[in-house]
Amino acid sequence: MAKQLLAFHHLINRCSDAFGRVLGWSLLLLMLVMVVVVALRYVFDFGSIALQESTIYLHAMVFMLGAGYTLKDNEHVRVDVFYRNFSPRKQAWVDLFGGVFLLLPVCIFLLISCWQYVMTSWQLLEGSPEAGGLPLVFVLKTALLLFPGLLMVQGLSQIALCLLTLLGVQTENTSTTAQGGQA
Repeated sequence: MAKQLLAFHHLINRCSDAFGRVLGWSLLLLMLVMVVVVALRYVFDFGSIALQESTIYLHAMVFMLGAGYTLKDNEHVRVDVFYRNFSPRKQAWVDLFGGVFLLLPVCIFLLISCWQYVMTSWQLLEGSPEAGGLPLVFVLKTALLLFPGLLMVQGLSQIALCLLTLLGVQTENTSTTAQGGQA
């Protein structure tokens, strides 16, 4: 079982790393689009609703789709008044409890509660209410499902890491549980 958990953990982490790199490059795209929007507005006195909306789309996608990657690198907000002083085994118990009883139920709730909202948007191929806006609101709303989905998959990977720690299996990522984010 430990071998399968470790393989699962590594697979998810490799996927999260690749996805995180793509999102990192999209931040560069976001910055370039923002520079173009500002230059067009203040240098050429020209505004574009579609360009302005694209910055909103990119910003939302980076934050919502980057949550799993952030969890993987243990960079999420954590109030670790006690946690940082715990042994790796106690930290694994805390992370296991948080993942199973907090993270996964919240992700499932978000998936269930957003499903019909997103599906309706797709059925309508919902577009921007603004004249000249992007006709892709349905794509943006899809992030409402991708966010908890990606976060849940990464949460399962973290749960696997906790179980490996509790089983006494040494991994190169076992110290990830002991790092704890700063808050």
